[in-house]
Amino acid sequence: MARPLTVARTNACRTALLFDLDGTLVDNVYEHVLAWREAFEKAGIELAVWRIHRQIGMSGGLFVHALMRETGREVSAEEARRIQGTHKRAYKRLVHQVRPLRGAQKLLAYLARVKVPHAIATSGHLETAQHTLKILGVGPTVPIVTRDQVQHAKPDPDLFLAAAERLGIPITECIVVGDSVWDLLAARRARALGVGLLSGGYGEDELVRAGAYRVYQDPADLMKHLDEIGIRSIQ
Repeated sequence: MARPLTVARTNACRTALLFDLDGTLVDNVYEHVLAWREAFEKAGIELAVWRIHRQIGMSGGLFVHALMRETGREVSAEEARRIQGTHKRAYKRLVHQVRPLRGAQKLLAYLARVKVPHAIATSGHLETAQHTLKILGVGPTVPIVTRDQVQHAKPDPDLFLAAAERLGIPITECIVVGDSVWDLLAARRARALGVGLLSGGYGEDELVRAGAYRVYQDPADLMKHLDEIGIRSIQ
Protein backbone atom coordinates (compact mmCIF):
# COMPACT_ATOMS: atom_id res chain seq x y z
CA MET A 1 0.00 0.00 0.00
CA ALA A 2 1.34 3.42 -0.94
CA ARG A 3 2.26 5.65 1.97
CA PRO A 4 0.26 8.88 2.27
CA LEU A 5 2.00 11.95 0.94
CA THR A 6 3.04 14.34 3.69
CA VAL A 7 2.98 18.01 2.79
CA ALA A 8 4.65 20.53 5.07
CA ARG A 9 2.36 23.49 5.67
CA THR A 10 4.21 26.77 6.00
CA ASN A 11 2.69 29.93 7.45
CA ALA A 12 1.96 31.07 3.90
CA CYS A 13 -0.40 28.16 3.26
CA ARG A 14 -2.13 27.79 6.64
CA THR A 15 -5.85 28.39 6.84
CA ALA A 16 -6.92 31.43 8.85
CA LEU A 17 -10.29 32.60 10.13
CA LEU A 18 -11.37 36.22 9.68
CA PHE A 19 -14.32 37.10 11.91
CA ASP A 20 -16.86 39.85 11.65
CA LEU A 21 -17.68 41.24 15.10
CA ASP A 22 -21.26 42.48 15.54
CA GLY A 23 -23.76 39.62 15.33
CA THR A 24 -20.97 37.12 14.71
CA LEU A 25 -19.08 37.10 18.00
CA VAL A 26 -21.27 39.38 20.10
CA ASP A 27 -25.06 39.54 20.46
CA ASN A 28 -25.53 43.23 19.71
CA VAL A 29 -27.32 43.52 16.36
CA TYR A 30 -30.55 44.72 17.93
CA GLU A 31 -28.78 47.24 20.16
CA HIS A 32 -27.34 48.69 16.95
CA VAL A 33 -30.79 48.65 15.31
CA LEU A 34 -32.34 50.57 18.21
CA ALA A 35 -29.44 53.04 18.27
CA TRP A 36 -29.85 53.67 14.55
CA ARG A 37 -33.61 54.16 14.95
CA GLU A 38 -32.98 56.78 17.62
CA ALA A 39 -30.43 58.50 15.39
CA PHE A 40 -32.82 58.66 12.45
CA GLU A 41 -35.74 59.81 14.58
CA LYS A 42 -33.69 62.67 16.01
CA ALA A 43 -32.98 63.68 12.41
CA GLY A 44 -36.72 63.67 11.70
CA ILE A 45 -36.65 60.41 9.74
CA GLU A 46 -39.01 57.59 10.68
CA LEU A 47 -37.91 54.08 9.71
CA ALA A 48 -39.26 50.66 10.68
CA VAL A 49 -36.74 48.59 12.60
CA TRP A 50 -36.93 45.77 10.04
CA ARG A 51 -35.66 48.13 7.34
CA ILE A 52 -32.77 49.18 9.56
CA HIS A 53 -31.91 45.57 10.37
CA ARG A 54 -31.65 44.66 6.68
CA GLN A 55 -28.71 47.03 6.25
CA ILE A 56 -26.79 46.17 9.44
CA GLY A 57 -23.26 45.10 8.55
CA MET A 58 -22.56 47.87 6.06
CA SER A 59 -20.30 50.78 6.96
CA GLY A 60 -22.08 53.69 8.62
CA GLY A 61 -21.89 56.03 5.63
CA LEU A 62 -23.18 53.45 3.15
CA PHE A 63 -25.76 52.35 5.72
CA VAL A 64 -27.31 55.81 5.96
CA HIS A 65 -27.36 56.38 2.22
CA ALA A 66 -28.80 52.92 1.50
CA LEU A 67 -31.71 53.54 3.86
CA MET A 68 -32.30 57.03 2.49
CA ARG A 69 -32.42 55.60 -1.01
CA GLU A 70 -35.24 53.30 0.13
CA THR A 71 -37.22 56.22 1.55
CA GLY A 72 -36.55 58.50 -1.40
CA ARG A 73 -35.01 61.15 0.84
CA GLU A 74 -31.64 62.75 0.16
CA VAL A 75 -29.22 63.57 2.96
CA SER A 76 -26.17 65.78 2.81
CA ALA A 77 -22.75 64.55 3.88
CA GLU A 78 -23.01 66.72 6.98
CA GLU A 79 -26.42 65.31 7.92
CA ALA A 80 -25.13 61.75 7.40
CA ARG A 81 -22.22 62.48 9.76
CA ARG A 82 -24.62 63.85 12.39
CA ILE A 83 -26.78 60.73 12.15
CA GLN A 84 -23.72 58.51 12.55
CA GLY A 85 -22.58 60.53 15.57
CA THR A 86 -25.99 60.23 17.22
CA HIS A 87 -25.91 56.47 16.59
CA LYS A 88 -22.52 56.16 18.32
CA ARG A 89 -23.79 58.00 21.40
CA ALA A 90 -27.00 55.98 21.52
CA TYR A 91 -25.12 52.69 21.17
CA LYS A 92 -22.79 53.61 24.04
CA ARG A 93 -25.84 53.91 26.30
CA LEU A 94 -26.98 50.41 25.28
CA VAL A 95 -23.62 48.62 25.23
CA HIS A 96 -23.97 47.47 28.83
CA GLN A 97 -26.72 45.12 27.59
CA VAL A 98 -24.42 43.41 25.07
CA ARG A 99 -23.19 39.89 25.72
CA PRO A 100 -20.83 37.55 23.83
CA LEU A 101 -22.67 35.08 21.64
CA ARG A 102 -22.85 31.47 22.80
CA GLY A 103 -19.45 29.86 22.47
CA ALA A 104 -17.65 32.94 21.12
CA GLN A 105 -15.09 33.24 23.90
CA LYS A 106 -14.46 29.48 23.96
CA LEU A 107 -14.00 29.44 20.18
CA LEU A 108 -11.43 32.25 20.23
CA ALA A 109 -9.60 30.64 23.17
CA TYR A 110 -9.52 27.30 21.36
CA LEU A 111 -8.15 28.81 18.15
CA ALA A 112 -5.41 30.53 20.12
CA ARG A 113 -4.56 27.35 22.01
CA VAL A 114 -4.25 25.20 18.88
CA LYS A 115 -2.49 28.00 16.97
CA VAL A 116 -5.04 28.61 14.24
CA PRO A 117 -4.45 32.15 12.91
CA HIS A 118 -7.46 34.42 13.30
CA ALA A 119 -8.38 38.10 13.23
CA ILE A 120 -11.43 40.34 13.63
CA ALA A 121 -12.56 42.77 10.92
CA THR A 122 -15.49 45.08 11.69
CA SER A 123 -17.32 47.82 9.83
CA GLY A 124 -17.55 49.68 13.13
CA HIS A 125 -15.20 52.49 14.03
CA LEU A 126 -12.70 51.85 16.82
CA GLU A 127 -14.56 54.24 19.13
CA THR A 128 -17.60 51.95 19.01
CA ALA A 129 -15.87 48.61 18.55
CA GLN A 130 -13.53 48.95 21.53
CA HIS A 131 -16.44 48.66 23.98
CA THR A 132 -17.66 45.49 22.27
CA LEU A 133 -14.16 44.00 22.13
CA LYS A 134 -13.77 44.60 25.85
CA ILE A 135 -17.00 42.70 26.54
CA LEU A 136 -15.76 39.84 24.37
CA GLY A 137 -12.41 39.78 26.17
CA VAL A 138 -10.27 39.76 23.03
CA GLY A 139 -6.58 39.44 23.81
CA PRO A 140 -3.86 41.80 22.55
CA THR A 141 -2.42 39.19 20.17
CA VAL A 142 -5.55 39.07 17.97
CA PRO A 143 -5.31 41.52 15.05
CA ILE A 144 -8.26 43.92 14.93
CA VAL A 145 -9.16 45.88 11.80
CA THR A 146 -11.80 48.62 12.09
CA ARG A 147 -13.45 51.03 9.68
CA ASP A 148 -10.91 53.72 10.62
CA GLN A 149 -8.08 51.69 9.10
CA VAL A 150 -9.37 51.07 5.57
CA GLN A 151 -10.58 53.19 2.69
CA HIS A 152 -13.84 51.30 2.17
CA ALA A 153 -15.87 49.02 4.44
CA LYS A 154 -18.28 46.18 3.68
CA PRO A 155 -19.53 45.22 1.17
CA ASP A 156 -16.09 46.20 -0.19
CA PRO A 157 -13.39 43.64 0.64
CA ASP A 158 -10.88 46.05 2.22
CA LEU A 159 -11.44 45.00 5.85
CA PHE A 160 -10.84 41.32 5.19
CA LEU A 161 -7.90 41.99 2.88
CA ALA A 162 -6.30 44.10 5.60
CA ALA A 163 -6.95 41.42 8.24
CA ALA A 164 -5.33 38.74 6.08
CA GLU A 165 -2.34 41.01 5.51
CA ARG A 166 -1.99 41.57 9.27
CA LEU A 167 -1.85 37.79 9.73
CA GLY A 168 0.65 37.38 6.88
CA ILE A 169 -1.58 34.82 5.18
CA PRO A 170 -2.93 35.03 1.60
CA ILE A 171 -6.60 35.95 1.47
CA THR A 172 -7.24 32.85 -0.64
CA GLU A 173 -6.18 30.77 2.37
CA CYS A 174 -8.65 32.55 4.66
CA ILE A 175 -12.23 31.79 5.65
CA VAL A 176 -14.49 34.73 6.46
CA VAL A 177 -17.07 34.13 9.21
CA GLY A 178 -19.97 36.57 9.26
CA ASP A 179 -23.66 36.92 10.04
CA SER A 180 -24.79 39.25 7.25
CA VAL A 181 -25.05 39.16 3.48
CA TRP A 182 -22.64 42.11 3.43
CA ASP A 183 -19.93 40.03 5.14
CA LEU A 184 -20.33 37.26 2.59
CA LEU A 185 -20.41 39.60 -0.39
CA ALA A 186 -17.19 41.19 0.87
CA ALA A 187 -15.68 37.71 1.28
CA ARG A 188 -16.53 36.80 -2.31
CA ARG A 189 -15.04 40.05 -3.60
CA ALA A 190 -11.88 39.33 -1.59
CA ARG A 191 -11.76 35.79 -3.10
CA ALA A 192 -12.06 34.16 0.31
CA LEU A 193 -14.43 31.37 1.33
CA GLY A 194 -17.39 32.48 3.43
CA VAL A 195 -19.13 30.84 6.36
CA GLY A 196 -22.43 32.24 7.60
CA LEU A 197 -23.87 32.38 11.11
CA LEU A 198 -27.59 32.75 11.85
CA SER A 199 -26.90 34.76 15.01
CA GLY A 200 -27.36 38.12 13.28
CA GLY A 201 -30.91 37.48 12.10
CA TYR A 202 -30.40 36.68 8.41
CA GLY A 203 -31.87 33.43 7.14
CA GLU A 204 -29.88 30.46 5.89
CA ASP A 205 -31.13 30.84 2.31
CA GLU A 206 -30.06 34.49 2.22
CA LEU A 207 -26.59 33.69 3.51
CA VAL A 208 -26.14 30.85 1.02
CA ARG A 209 -27.25 33.06 -1.88
CA ALA A 210 -24.73 35.68 -0.74
CA GLY A 211 -21.94 33.09 -0.95
CA ALA A 212 -21.79 31.08 2.28
CA TYR A 213 -20.63 27.52 1.62
CA ARG A 214 -21.54 26.48 5.17
CA VAL A 215 -24.03 28.00 7.63
CA TYR A 216 -24.08 27.42 11.39
CA GLN A 217 -26.24 28.73 14.22
CA ASP A 218 -23.64 30.63 16.23
CA PRO A 219 -19.97 30.42 17.35
CA ALA A 220 -20.68 27.38 19.55
CA ASP A 221 -22.18 25.50 16.61
CA LEU A 222 -19.27 26.52 14.40
CA MET A 223 -16.79 25.22 16.97
CA LYS A 224 -18.44 21.78 16.86
CA HIS A 225 -17.96 21.67 13.08
CA LEU A 226 -14.52 23.21 12.54
CA ASP A 227 -13.42 20.05 10.76
CA GLU A 228 -16.09 20.67 8.11
CA ILE A 229 -14.36 23.88 7.05
CA GLY A 230 -10.89 22.40 7.11
CA ILE A 231 -9.65 23.86 10.39
CA ARG A 232 -7.11 21.69 12.16
CA SER A 233 -4.75 22.44 14.98
CA ILE A 234 -1.13 23.25 14.23
CA GLN A 235 1.03 21.84 16.98
